[in-house]
Amino acid sequence: MHLPPEGSALSPELRGLVGLNARLSAGANISAYCKNSRMRSTAYFATGCFWGAERRFWQMDGVVETSVGYMGGIRPNPSYEQVCTGVTGHAEVVKVVFDESVVSYQRLLEEFWTMHDPTSLNRQGGDIGTQYRSAIFTTTPQQLETALASRAAYQNVLTPAGLDEICSEILSADGIEYFEAEEYHQKYLQKNPNGYDCHSSTGIAYPA
Repeated sequence: MHLPPEGSALSPELRGLVGLNARLSAGANISAYCKNSRMRSTAYFATGCFWGAERRFWQMDGVVETSVGYMGGIRPNPSYEQVCTGVTGHAEVVKVVFDESVVSYQRLLEEFWTMHDPTSLNRQGGDIGTQYRSAIFTTTPQQLETALASRAAYQNVLTPAGLDEICSEILSADGIEYFEAEEYHQKYLQKNPNGYDCHSSTGIAYPA
């Protein structure tokens, strides 16, 4: 196609072709966006202090976005100081947005179970309090089913090793609001690579 010199009026035929091309391009972009959106899912995990947990998740292939915040409490928009008192009842949580075509929810669960000690009630290492409890907040019925099955599978290898029962909460996120934590908590270990990262674990691998 030969376009007329700049500033010249386009013929009706050329205007039609240019308009068609713009619509096709826009349609392709919208289609790609919708496809990418359909493949993105959200998960919420509590494994104790959220600084180290967020780094573990953001390093995984297929994880698109992470943030840290608070879930499962009774006070809206809690501050970190309030959560740390235990009065609000919130857990420190990592929000994980992931591309299901690259990483499965099951794979995220395997990372969750092994990055902390899910048999330890309301504590991880030296971090003690209900805000450090182990929990999963699911966003779909399929996630809930998969999480429950993964807990059973991991318990099946913990019990023969002499470990206690898993005490992690597994709840639907329906009606449980996620409150994003203060900015200085976001990607904390990216800003402070040698910062605090306390994560105990069972030392037991998730079964293949």
